[in-house]
Amino acid sequence: MAGGAGDDAKLETLAEFRRRYPMVGDLEKRAKWRIPRFAYEFLQGGAGDETGLNRNRSALKAVEVVPRYGIDVSKVDTSVELFGRRYAAPIGISPIGFDGMMWPGATERFAKAAQAHNIPYMVGTLACSTIEKVVEWAPDVTWFQLYPMAPNTHQYSLEMAERARVAGAKVLVATLDVPVRAKRPRDLRNGLTMPFRLTPKTMMAAAMAPFWLDAIRRMGMPTFANMAGFAGAPDRVTTSAFVQKHIGGGFPWEQIARIRDKWTGPMIVKGVMHPADAVKALSLGLNGVVVSNHGGRQFDAAPATIDVLPEITRTIGTRGTVLFDSGVVSGVDMLRALACGANSCFAGRAFMLGLAALGDHGATHMAQAFIEEYRIALGQNGLLSSDEARHAPVRHPGAWTADNFQIRT
Repeated sequence: MAGGAGDDAKLETLAEFRRRYPMVGDLEKRAKWRIPRFAYEFLQGGAGDETGLNRNRSALKAVEVVPRYGIDVSKVDTSVELFGRRYAAPIGISPIGFDGMMWPGATERFAKAAQAHNIPYMVGTLACSTIEKVVEWAPDVTWFQLYPMAPNTHQYSLEMAERARVAGAKVLVATLDVPVRAKRPRDLRNGLTMPFRLTPKTMMAAAMAPFWLDAIRRMGMPTFANMAGFAGAPDRVTTSAFVQKHIGGGFPWEQIARIRDKWTGPMIVKGVMHPADAVKALSLGLNGVVVSNHGGRQFDAAPATIDVLPEITRTIGTRGTVLFDSGVVSGVDMLRALACGANSCFAGRAFMLGLAALGDHGATHMAQAFIEEYRIALGQNGLLSSDEARHAPVRHPGAWTADNFQIRT
């Protein structure tokens, strides 16, 4: 197929996309030849030998939900209420750092698809568009994921949170699970560095991805847009240097409390894997947690998120909202997560694979696919709502129990 990303829209309608690429696995195959190898492997890679990444999927697949029949499912309600707002379905778009490298213009596409389909978009600190622009594109559904900037006693973290508040982000999400930088072998092998450069090696990979190059031509080279003001210049070298120096260091609980004191709206933490951490978050006045192992990209020995989810949910009960992330690729996975106790889910890789495989329409394709698959999953199980899904009969062979968690005081 010749031409740029715009040609895809002319040749293939969204209906045709749904027919030809019904599963995320279909998108993986197409994405692999549409974007450069370094971008594809950055997206698909994990920490270490990727045991944790693969564990997320195998554990989710092991969860069984028992269907009930003889029920009128002609009026299934897929919606869910989170922090006072009702969304179309219990799915949202997870933050993806440096998203514009994998598909130029990704931040804008995610924001507009989320707004159009009324699902949350948890845009990241290291996205390739500013929080201010994202709120313009998605004024009703933008959540902001705050990365720690530990140097200077987290002053930059506080300033970034204030920017998100002024811009109009609905929920603040502080990321806990990046205390140190992970070792990701695929990126090392591909020579992926910051700032992103078209070196001879990357140029050779890019030359084999004309759709991606056309998107670069239209949207420009990606940069850490939110960092430009802090770095003092908008160019990629300066902003990347700032990221290298200031992003990271983790969020100690005292800093979470400090941010909570200044943030007036709903606030949650992302990266919770232990019930005691969920309890600590609520004790500081937070509204909930995201059970996540960063998609297997941080710590290879971490349990699958679905396996720790039930005990975290049981521990905090109705005192806070429990969201689920890492490994979700279908509406059936959404049902599995809710049956194990989650209030809602987020997915990152699946949405980015949509863009990588289908171009600018990929985020819309995935939003529609998730909502429709979830509707089918509810109907097949005799469930009329997301509330009912959280009480569906489920068998979860890998679930951790209270005895598995050794509380460290």
